Amino acid sequence: MSKKQGSGVKGHGLENPYLPPPASHARPLMLQGTASHVGKSILVAALCRIFKEQGLKVAPFKAQNMALNSFVTKDGGEIGRAQAFQAEAAGIEPTVDMNPILLKPTSDMGSQVIIHGKVYGNMKAAEYHKFKKEAAQYVLESYRRLAEENDVIMIEGAGSPAEINLRENDIANMGLAEMVGAPVILIGDIDRGGVFASLVGTMELLSSSERKRLKGFIINKFRGDFELLKPGIDFLQHKTGLPVFGVVPYLKDISLPDEDGVVLEQGQGSRVKGQGKINIAVIKLPRISNFTDFDPFKFEPDVYVRYISQAAELDEADAIIIPGSKNTLEDMRWLRKSGLADAVIHYAKDGGSVIGICGGFQMLGRIVKDPHGVESHCKETKGLGLLDVATILEREKRTYQVGATIPPFPPLANGGRGDCLVKGYEIHMGETIGKNKPFATIAKRNGISVRVEDGAVSKDGRIWGTYIHGIFDNDEFRAEFLNEVRIAKGLPEQGIIPFKDTKDKQMDILADAIKESVDVQRLYGIMGVKGLPTNILASPHRLT
Repeated sequence: MSKKQGSGVKGHGLENPYLPPPASHARPLMLQGTASHVGKSILVAALCRIFKEQGLKVAPFKAQNMALNSFVTKDGGEIGRAQAFQAEAAGIEPTVDMNPILLKPTSDMGSQVIIHGKVYGNMKAAEYHKFKKEAAQYVLESYRRLAEENDVIMIEGAGSPAEINLRENDIANMGLAEMVGAPVILIGDIDRGGVFASLVGTMELLSSSERKRLKGFIINKFRGDFELLKPGIDFLQHKTGLPVFGVVPYLKDISLPDEDGVVLEQGQGSRVKGQGKINIAVIKLPRISNFTDFDPFKFEPDVYVRYISQAAELDEADAIIIPGSKNTLEDMRWLRKSGLADAVIHYAKDGGSVIGICGGFQMLGRIVKDPHGVESHCKETKGLGLLDVATILEREKRTYQVGATIPPFPPLANGGRGDCLVKGYEIHMGETIGKNKPFATIAKRNGISVRVEDGAVSKDGRIWGTYIHGIFDNDEFRAEFLNEVRIAKGLPEQGIIPFKDTKDKQMDILADAIKESVDVQRLYGIMGVKGLPTNILASPHRLT
């Protein structure tokens, strides 16, 4: 770059954080992106799997994650769902240290701030921006603990490092990279267009010290003839003086979890193979959370999942699911305003099956109250009235990993075949009571034996709700639920498709694709990992 180009932009202001840089044998590598949804989460997961296969102990790390898809760890801490998936790829148990700060938006201007798995408070955007300097301490505490126990820390950035308005006190991108001494690879998404402009433009907006930390690029989601891309690669490398470590193809046949709602806005949330003989309509709430609850349906060949936002889209649905919500009262008001509330009630009265998960379960009841203003300025709102239950939102959030038993009554799992055992997790601030039979009985919370009734179910079993996220991850339950729908439609029953094993095979396919398209050996080099593996696959697309 010319001197003008290298003059730099004001840095992040955390060159001297409260804690000194972590001292550890662990080697960090950070993936940052030119924007959100360029593939950072999936690429981090793939590299976690690759490093694990090479005999290294690797852990994922995302200092600050803004997401409504979350997961509960074994000790009851709440983290981003993407970090839980990355930990699964690395073959280790998810912990709160993998995502020390989770931001769950409650409105366009504010978020619930979760630190080390527990609610810290609600903050407006400007308030949190000032808080980040203090938050750096929590981030480094978590990083230190991970660095003491692992060989490699795979760090995922957040959004773009070139957001000028967010640079001060940055703890998510280059500020974090400098705090922990991580080399950075910048990811660009060629499928959305303008990849070379976005890569060069992002680098142009970095400070001089940050550019020194940037070691090269990976181009993601490429389709077409690789030879036609070479002039662009040559330009990028000449312009920046940095290598392109690889070009990852557009992997359209791989189904893995999506981190955020962007995928729903782009109409990709129903990426399910098959003929769509079973049609499931999921209400796309404005503040939808944990839509990864429905990922298991991706692997059912005859199931088609649609995320809908208009009453007319309910036509031909075999079941309607109201998902989780970060703001139940406001989303319930949206349901009524959009006409969907009346449409769902009419659908249920005509004999249709309606299911609610967490916030969706609360909406199925008579009323939801928020006396403490936990989620909204609205103190209460009328629900759909499909279940005879009422919900009061409390100040304290409940987060548990759970084991539960579902009794044998149709059209739920195991109609007449005995109790069904399920696992999942709870994330809610509501207490729901009523006159309907419980959907399930929770026997364990965070490993401790309990006996707690969960959810509710109508007398005919067509309407039911539960607080258990991940309910459809349970193969036996999912198979029985879908088979009841198949039987009602005159379709043959299907056997169990093991979700965890199928997802794991998809992860292996992804890892193999990354090994063939990215120069993993050179990544080891910039990380300074000793005893480099020699059995990385050679590739015609690997760039030297």
